Amino acid sequence: MAIAKAERLMNLALCLLGTRRPLTKRELRESVEAYLEAGSDDSFNRMFERDKDDLRELGLVIETVENLEGETGYLARRDSNRLPAITLDAEEAAALGLAAKVWQQARLAGAASGALQKLRAAGLPEDVDPYGAHGALEPRIPVHEAAFEPLMLACRDRRPVVFDYRKANAATPEQRHVEPWALECWRGHWYLAGWDRDRGAERVFRLSRITGKVRSRAGRFTVPVPDVVTVRETVASWAGETADRSARIRLRSDAGFPLRAKATSVRELGGGWDELEIPYGHGLDAWLVEFGPDVVVLEPEELRADVVDRLRAVAKG
Repeated sequence: MAIAKAERLMNLALCLLGTRRPLTKRELRESVEAYLEAGSDDSFNRMFERDKDDLRELGLVIETVENLEGETGYLARRDSNRLPAITLDAEEAAALGLAAKVWQQARLAGAASGALQKLRAAGLPEDVDPYGAHGALEPRIPVHEAAFEPLMLACRDRRPVVFDYRKANAATPEQRHVEPWALECWRGHWYLAGWDRDRGAERVFRLSRITGKVRSRAGRFTVPVPDVVTVRETVASWAGETADRSARIRLRSDAGFPLRAKATSVRELGGGWDELEIPYGHGLDAWLVEFGPDVVVLEPEELRADVVDRLRAVAKG
């Protein structure tokens, strides 16, 4: 929402909440500065009606009253717009406090802090420790990708987007037209699930492979959003999480810690190399390519060939 519109809505809400009697459109126009700059009466009427609908959609109860002079008046009674008492048990309070603290990106930190203050004002105890009895662990969800915020807003507002995306085995990015459904963090990386209009199928995109700006597009979604969007399950299958086979790789001793976490066995080879046995499933070749020269596939042969083909494609670019 544009800042100017947000301020206008806030001023209108304050006027409606602060009055003891219904205010007419004329009185509201004289009280809200932005309405004085609206120009013609038609422009003001359209702006006011949109603002009134937006406030109602946000949850403000606005009453319409016919006043004594035959004009329509508006007000928002405080007793109709007061939240009931909020009661939270220890687990609920800890979960909400933790959620408010988990974001680390600056653009989200202010909103999270404000939400935490509102929760405390509504009943969240000041002394709740969201990290447990000792506060030893503090989870963090880092967001470094510039694409995160526009995609988060697009998911919320159900807006189609366009962005350039480079696949792991591609030398150059290609444009993708996507109806974004959900964002999810898995093993330190953010992924977007949505409907790829060009391919006519559901797809999952890793945000670190989005290049350039994410651009919003007008229009509505063409495909219903599923009740459950399985981002993690899809990415896990790519990385071999559900695999029933094994692969043997050589890995530099000081590299590839995510691979070591997946390994079913690790053997030191000497010379700065280790041999690992890891689950093998669809998409493992794309994951191994990301570790570059730190990984050498020993077997199976088809996995080795796939990794070599991907590396050659990248080298040609």
